[in-house]
Amino acid sequence: MKKTYTQIQEFAEGQLLLVNKPYNWTSFDVVGKIRNSFKPLKLKVGHAGTLDPLATGLLIICTGKMTKQIDTFQAEEKEYTGTMVLGATTPSYDMETEPDNKFDTSQLTEEQLRNNCGQFTGDIQQYPPAHSAIKIDGERLYEKARRGEEVELRLRNVTITEFELTRIELPEVDFRVVCSKGTYIRSLVNDFGATLNNGAYLSKLRRTRSGNFRVEDAWEVMELVTMIRELKTGGGAPVE
Repeated sequence: MKKTYTQIQEFAEGQLLLVNKPYNWTSFDVVGKIRNSFKPLKLKVGHAGTLDPLATGLLIICTGKMTKQIDTFQAEEKEYTGTMVLGATTPSYDMETEPDNKFDTSQLTEEQLRNNCGQFTGDIQQYPPAHSAIKIDGERLYEKARRGEEVELRLRNVTITEFELTRIELPEVDFRVVCSKGTYIRSLVNDFGATLNNGAYLSKLRRTRSGNFRVEDAWEVMELVTMIRELKTGGGAPVE
């Protein structure tokens, strides 16, 4: 259940807010929208774990003194649901860029696909996408990638606790993943396709859980902004 607030000062003391990030918003867009809603009150606002613009779902927002605990929340296990498209790859591993290679999927079987999940469960290594927010020499990788520059990608150790396919209707495959902090689902999908001697890219992604927090209990962005503005003007807090 969403927590009900009665005073704007509660946010300065420190609150954890669960927000359902909209499609095509950056995580920073969400933080900025919420921070602006507090004006003229100057308040620290941050998020605990970036979601790509094309992803939706649970974004943990911390305010005031709670921002000191962002690293703790960010380290929690995550759960995602999504859709991959087999038979093609894209440079960004998702729909941000156009397909650059295409493959025949007619020989792929459901048994092959389900068996392929096993090698991606447990402690694995993956390269982050070139189109990612990781910084190298002070610059985001996606900024270099968009200029067509070669970037040196380094293997990362991650843990996949669960990886299951929930719908197979080629070329689309739905999945659910439970994983550690730092896992790139785009890379997981790209690698999944490569190990089938095929291709795959991410077409849909939603974060459904982070630690014990679930997207079902999250605010919609504008719902939260409206509540904050009402508190500032002395209006009543919304009912849960």
